[in-house]
Amino acid sequence: MTGVNFTVWTLGPLLGVMTFLFIFRIVLTWYPQADLNKLPFNLIAWPTEPFLVPLRKLVPPIGGVDITPIIWVGIFSLLREILLGQQGLITMMSHTS
Repeated sequence: MTGVNFTVWTLGPLLGVMTFLFIFRIVLTWYPQADLNKLPFNLIAWPTEPFLVPLRKLVPPIGGVDITPIIWVGIFSLLREILLGQQGLITMMSHTS
């Protein structure tokens, strides 16, 4: 297995899992009574919160709604497409080697 293939096999699932977690985080914003410090909600909050905190300083809530998880879903989806999509940079590198 080459370094490029290893990168594809690790980066693809990682970006997919993070996108999935942020989608769950979006759903959790609909339930403000959910305690993010207790199971199972902390399994979603723990890996996503470090990404959300700095972005919340840049993007204020719109109409009282925190849109930062939506922005991160877009960022991770875009990264996955740019790097691993059909015409992605890493995908193209793996086909040339």
